[in-house]
Amino acid sequence: MNAEDPGRIVLLTASHRVAPGLLSWPAWQTLHAADRVLCADPDHPQLPYLREAGVTVEHSAPTAQELVDACAGGRSVVVLTGGEGNQPLTDGLARLAGSGRVQMPDLELLPGSYDLPGARLLDLVQVMDRIRIECPWTSQKTHEGLAKYAIEEAYELVEAIEDGDRDELREELGDVLLQVVFHARIAEEGRPEDGEEPFSVDDVAATLVEKLIHRHPHVFGDESAETPEDVHAHWLRTKAIEKQRDSVTDGVPLGQPGLALAAKLAGRVRTAGLDVPLPTGDGIGYELLALAVRAERDGVDPEAALRAAGRAYRDAIRAAEGNG
Repeated sequence: MNAEDPGRIVLLTASHRVAPGLLSWPAWQTLHAADRVLCADPDHPQLPYLREAGVTVEHSAPTAQELVDACAGGRSVVVLTGGEGNQPLTDGLARLAGSGRVQMPDLELLPGSYDLPGARLLDLVQVMDRIRIECPWTSQKTHEGLAKYAIEEAYELVEAIEDGDRDELREELGDVLLQVVFHARIAEEGRPEDGEEPFSVDDVAATLVEKLIHRHPHVFGDESAETPEDVHAHWLRTKAIEKQRDSVTDGVPLGQPGLALAAKLAGRVRTAGLDVPLPTGDGIGYELLALAVRAERDGVDPEAALRAAGRAYRDAIRAAEGNG
């Protein structure tokens, strides 16, 4: 070794969202080639896998100066940090380098593993699990008690979309996602009143993945679809086979807003090629039904159209009040 060579410091990080031991090849090469490997945390999740790979790790938390001294003579020292790094150590190294009085080793930050897309969903599941256990409000909630929030959050998401507010859209998507994770966490407990086998958010995701693959044979299978209409036809065929429904009205939730319900039923009738005369009777309800069916036929979402008109009416009211 060259006594004048200041050596090399490698700060090795690894994402806690990736299974321990799944490190990149450059990380393994660096670990095996290092003169010393240091780790301040004796319970670091990577340690058992490093031992199995024949990498000797010293339990040590050196200061910045001690680490620089350890590299003297051209030595290579790897410091295994947590997923967020080691801020006090990096700050200390920065101060030494800025002083101009110390010959600094080469410093490298080496990510040993990276988050995959969707990795933060693992954090969400972990946080949900903890607050379900520790939060007095969250721990008492049931599917039934949460049902109204799912409806409210869905409406707030629609409002964010219609407003064109990207920040609100991101937040409201998160609130809708929370409802899914929350219900899945409750279902995981297998409450006696549910009367069914428990399932987890992984089961929810697995069911959705299976459904999406099955309903997209033009993507994952041998069928072809050149237009959106072809895709819609594929979707309807596979859905009909899956559900084996007795009526085109099966699966249409009657609790949805009235205009949306009327449009959904009209769409089912039109798609099935049925000739169903509209019911007639006294009252505004039948007139609204006819308007909703006409809107669906013309490719207009009557619920969205009425909301847009309602917004215009709200603005007119505010203007009349002098609040415009």
